Amino acid sequence: MVCLCHPIRIRICRNLAGRGNAAKVSCSMQTPPSQSTIKVVIIGATKEIGRTAILAVSKARGMELAGAIDSQCIGQDAGEISGMEEALEIPVLNDLTMVLGSIAQSRATGVVVDFSDPSTVYDNVKQAAAFGLSSVVHVPKIELDTVTELSAFCEKASMGCLVAPTLSIGSVLLQQAAIQASFHYSNAEIVESRPNPSDLPSQDAIQIANNISDLGQIYNREDMESSNPARGQILGEDGVRVHSMVLPGLASSTSINFSGPGEIYTLRHDVTNVQCLMPGLLLAIRRVIQLDLWPREVLVMNNHLKVARELWLLNVPD
Repeated sequence: MVCLCHPIRIRICRNLAGRGNAAKVSCSMQTPPSQSTIKVVIIGATKEIGRTAILAVSKARGMELAGAIDSQCIGQDAGEISGMEEALEIPVLNDLTMVLGSIAQSRATGVVVDFSDPSTVYDNVKQAAAFGLSSVVHVPKIELDTVTELSAFCEKASMGCLVAPTLSIGSVLLQQAAIQASFHYSNAEIVESRPNPSDLPSQDAIQIANNISDLGQIYNREDMESSNPARGQILGEDGVRVHSMVLPGLASSTSINFSGPGEIYTLRHDVTNVQCLMPGLLLAIRRVIQLDLWPREVLVMNNHLKVARELWLLNVPD
């Protein structure tokens, strides 16, 4: 259920590895941070998602692009590589420390958005925290060990960090609806399409399977033991199957099909381009700075936490 409520305090337990360990969530009234301009630094600025984020941040209310970090296109203007009509006069740099130092000297509220690589995420978040900046991390295939290390570090540093497996609000809503439906149906199969076969099964499919597993339901009992490849791959431990397609020109799509006596219930989410991630990104940037209000708190969203806990991003109004 998506609802409107006052800003909330969320505490999530540090033991993320155990499937049976439920996260502890508590709510209390909090005063939101001041509405000063948020200075945003984007790591991975020349990637497609990075260029799109530069454009989105530059146009967003209450935000200002303060740095573009990448090892490619060094010296080129961030606005020009993003297709903007006017230059932003912010060059692409390969020196994160210099950009963070400049923001720290101005004493402005800052957020580092990391689209880089799993191997560099921890060091990037550590550098950002050293200069007093929160981090939003959206790096596919990030390891659970890295997430756990980030949680421990940010708790000690009393800095906000948000690790997001998806920035698509539609994807989060799809997964929330799947959790609700899973209590009522005993058959569940995921059908997805992606342009790149190396991405299959997708993180969305894996997360859906994890979210609807371990809820006391066993799916597709009739042929759960079947090894026929035409029946697709089983994800998780409760029998959820995934069928993946790679077809040129086909949009990235994820659907989950539930069935019961006499009915089929289908949930579907289609993605046409990276623009779909920008509303979620801007929301994450605004919310992560609120975590700094609560010492020794960090919000980590990953495939091993139920998606309902991710919806805190949607629960707090602007």
